[in-house]
Amino acid sequence: MEDRKVAIITGASRGIGRSVALTLAKEGMVLALVARNQERLEDLKNELQDSKIHSIYSCDVSNFHEVEKVVKSVFEKYGRIDYLINNAGITRDTLLLRMREEDWDSVISINLKGVFNFTKHVIPYMAKQRSGKIVNISSIVGLMGNAGQSNYAASKSGIIGFTKSIAKEYGVKGITVNAIAPGFVETDMTAKLPERVKEEYIKAIPLKRFGKPDDIAKVVKFLLSSDADYITGETINVSGGLYI
Repeated sequence: MEDRKVAIITGASRGIGRSVALTLAKEGMVLALVARNQERLEDLKNELQDSKIHSIYSCDVSNFHEVEKVVKSVFEKYGRIDYLINNAGITRDTLLLRMREEDWDSVISINLKGVFNFTKHVIPYMAKQRSGKIVNISSIVGLMGNAGQSNYAASKSGIIGFTKSIAKEYGVKGITVNAIAPGFVETDMTAKLPERVKEEYIKAIPLKRFGKPDDIAKVVKFLLSSDADYITGETINVSGGLYI
């Protein structure tokens, strides 16, 4: 158990986070699964390989002190934190003139402050170990913008800037920090889109399909592997060619 790597995954209960959890469990990692929905977390944990060694934490990622308690608990249980995957995210889509203040605040709090909270509390443990890898899930929308998603685009663009900054600050401690910018992926989030909107997006994607959560999980696995030891501060687009 002592030589098994420990990974924290936020937004783990569904979509990309769930796929990342299933992928990393197969790699023999010990997982600390974080989300708000306790029931879905329990279902996921029971589905994982070596389910008894993994832990679940119901947590609001935007709450600084809740996150601090989760990270401390993970370290106390396993004695190490090797990887952090900041994946938790929400949308509150609408045009700017219709956007309420709470639509803006909730998206920024979950998507961007959540990344700050977990990174802030994990970094001291990684720095002491002089090793660690952080992967932040941004979005292609953070690079190219999207009408009706100014709050989401701002949060995801902010993640990219944050990623570059922390990579520069903590490379000297042996910590790599990278981001992934998924395009349109088949999740609960994109399932809400009207069919005509999906068809328009697919026309703009050279590979002519939405991605699958597993497409993102495979890139996370690569960035956590020794093959990516000399990669930091980068944003990898996984968009089927949408961002060319």
